[in-house]
Amino acid sequence: MKTSDFDYDLPPEFIAQTPVEPRDHSRLMVLSPADGSIGHRRFYEVADLLHEGDVLVFNDSRVIPARLRGRKAATGGKVELLLLRRLEAGLWETLVRPGRRVGVGTAIDITADDGSSSGVHGEIVERRERGVRAVRFSDEAALERLGQVPLPPYIHSPIDDPERYQTVYSRVKGSVAAPTAGLHFTPELLRSIAEKGVQFAFVTLHVGLDTFLPVRVEDPREHPMHKEYCEVREEVAGELSRAKAEGRRIMAVGTTVVRVLEQAALRGHGVEPFHGWTDILILPGHDFRCVDALITNFHLPRSTLLMLVSAFAGSELVQRAYREAMRQGYRFYSFGDAMLIL
Repeated sequence: MKTSDFDYDLPPEFIAQTPVEPRDHSRLMVLSPADGSIGHRRFYEVADLLHEGDVLVFNDSRVIPARLRGRKAATGGKVELLLLRRLEAGLWETLVRPGRRVGVGTAIDITADDGSSSGVHGEIVERRERGVRAVRFSDEAALERLGQVPLPPYIHSPIDDPERYQTVYSRVKGSVAAPTAGLHFTPELLRSIAEKGVQFAFVTLHVGLDTFLPVRVEDPREHPMHKEYCEVREEVAGELSRAKAEGRRIMAVGTTVVRVLEQAALRGHGVEPFHGWTDILILPGHDFRCVDALITNFHLPRSTLLMLVSAFAGSELVQRAYREAMRQGYRFYSFGDAMLIL
């Protein structure tokens, strides 16, 4: 297995720059690893493919307004900060741009939308790799008011409503990128699914910036997998364990949910409660202990997300599906179309 096995060429025009409206009118490719078939639907038809007793598992993480703008207090030079991970009260792991000349001790004046001083200050207290710094802020509570919801680097068009980059069920603040498979659901679609007797369960995984990074080593097993905080609450673990014991399908909405659930099932004793950091890397050959079906978007080449999907559906079928998606004009990545693997 080589990283190049998960590479493909995608012309830029296939990268969705704006979301489809309504949310559930995106396209839905349906894959069946059992027979290798590929079908085409609209996302709102996903309810037709679910059965009474299925458990649909969502990631309820909410994207925080993690992008901040500021100026170096000493020189007035512009600085952009992206909050990555809260280390403790007032202290954040932060991506700073430009980072080459922002060393330990640099004071940064966080600016408001109009470029004026907000009265909030940050200080670089530790230098880390790849432009990442530990920054201590004078008023952590003000960051949510001053920040903007960040969009992925491949989306170049601003969105009018920041809520469009949130799932309709998001509630636990902490992600710097949306769990995008869930962006297709509307409240009306969720109601129609529930009326079929499908159960809902919610777990949490706070998506980090490294989710967008390509694997740079040729052997993906040597990739230093990033850590993300996740949580499976006790009542959810019990519900999912009962469903598995009864032979009901566990259906993950997104690769983040797959990572949470497979982490919680690693010991082989059913789905166990879990809270903490996961760096699970799921590659072809992985023994899936919990997840039976997956809803996901179309992912970047050479990414751990594409590798996970290939592990779940089979590399050959996923490669064929991606070629078919391009032939059919599907939209890729965060605001793009979806895939259901049954």
